[in-house]
Amino acid sequence: MSLGNYLKNRQPLVTKSFCYGLTHDQLAHAYLLTGESGTPLKETALFLAKSIICDHPNPLADEECITCQRIDREEYPDFIFLNGEEESIKKEEVRDTLTLFQKTPLERKGVMIYVIHLVENMTLEAVNSLLKFLEEPTPWTYAILTTQNEDKVLPTIVSRCERLRLILTPRNEVYEEALALGVAKEDCELLSYFYNDGSLLKEAAEKEDYQKLKLALTDSLDALSTSPQFARFIFENQVTPLLSSKASARFFFDLLTQFFRDIVAKKAGNPITLTSYATIIDAAAKKLPHVETSLLSIMTLRGEIELNIRVGLILAHLVNVLTKE
Repeated sequence: MSLGNYLKNRQPLVTKSFCYGLTHDQLAHAYLLTGESGTPLKETALFLAKSIICDHPNPLADEECITCQRIDREEYPDFIFLNGEEESIKKEEVRDTLTLFQKTPLERKGVMIYVIHLVENMTLEAVNSLLKFLEEPTPWTYAILTTQNEDKVLPTIVSRCERLRLILTPRNEVYEEALALGVAKEDCELLSYFYNDGSLLKEAAEKEDYQKLKLALTDSLDALSTSPQFARFIFENQVTPLLSSKASARFFFDLLTQFFRDIVAKKAGNPITLTSYATIIDAAAKKLPHVETSLLSIMTLRGEIELNIRVGLILAHLVNVLTKE
């Protein structure tokens, strides 16, 4: 995926704002990059960070120079990336980053950059540590924070950042773009809910972890339409081993949510969106009772992933809900 082309074609306001800062030496010391689920927040944040220190910017990163490649390989000592996607970002991680960034830059570029992806997934102690640094930044330091939910970010952090917002591309456009890139229709239908760019969708569809999770999901839905005992077996032996992180658990619950929305629609006599999975959805709509209540439970249990409750316990509760007569 070419982030430069994506930003130029799909995010002109973000491109114009950041390019102006680069060319006029007026970059903000901190940016808050916002966007709904599916927008390439992490990829854009990393690309903007590269653009600040790229060897051959025009004015954005070329992504081919040695400096850009070193960032990709996590070999650039004046760049730190904290990822709130997998686990909550702790105070110690922020403290270690800020301690490093209070020192003189090691590289000849003379600047230091840190990216915090999904800043809303920081602990309160970590947020407080970050806030102190944002209030008194060193002159050679730049921060790029991302969030999928600005309402969950402290106003004091928002007020100290320049905000850049990624706009959602219509789902049908993403679907058609991915289809043109050779992605299977069933994956286009399913992943266009989660990826807002055809190239990113294609990358996701080609990952082995996704294909395994998709198979486990469809097998579990088939099992639910067969018997409660078979469903429990599939969830315990095929689904649970794949949910080794918060990110994979969130993704599974989000996929399941999309299927149950279609099951509810089918039961009500309305059109479905996952037409490639019509056979599975039809069978579930005929077999499963109280699907509306099940959908609500799925969405509620998805929220419990953030409470550090064991995924196995959440899944066990889910199976009890879905197999209840």
